[in-house]
Amino acid sequence: MKIIILAVGKTYKGFINQGIEEYLKRLKRYIKVEFKIIPDIKNSKGLSPEQLINKEERLILNAIKTASDIILLDEKGKEHTSIELAQLLQSKMLVGGKELVFVVGGAYGVSDEVKKRISKKIAMSKLTFSHQMIRLIVVEQIYRAMTILKGDPYHHE
Repeated sequence: MKIIILAVGKTYKGFINQGIEEYLKRLKRYIKVEFKIIPDIKNSKGLSPEQLINKEERLILNAIKTASDIILLDEKGKEHTSIELAQLLQSKMLVGGKELVFVVGGAYGVSDEVKKRISKKIAMSKLTFSHQMIRLIVVEQIYRAMTILKGDPYHHE
């Protein structure tokens, strides 16, 4: 199985990119993880949040393969512990799907059409994170989950 983190907009903070690259490097020994970045909508300053979400919708849906299993990262989703996330990933791997896609929407979230395609909606915390920061958090949590599943010394209870 391959994990894809699909995110709207480029990450402009160097420290976030450095952290992401570190965890992607670490993950290579466990599972293939890649980022797909949907470019920011050009000339979006005059658009309402709803208009922006609708423009991003087409780009998000076009970037997802039909057979992909999709998890939306959303502050209104169900929270999981790191162990529960590891168990979720393990169950997805056992089913044998080719791709598991974590969707990180733009600043205003995602459209109802995108929500219709998801299999699960999870929250990384009750706290709200920037859509750039959540990329680093999710890749670290995927790494943590993989070390839990393999029994490697990273996660401490």
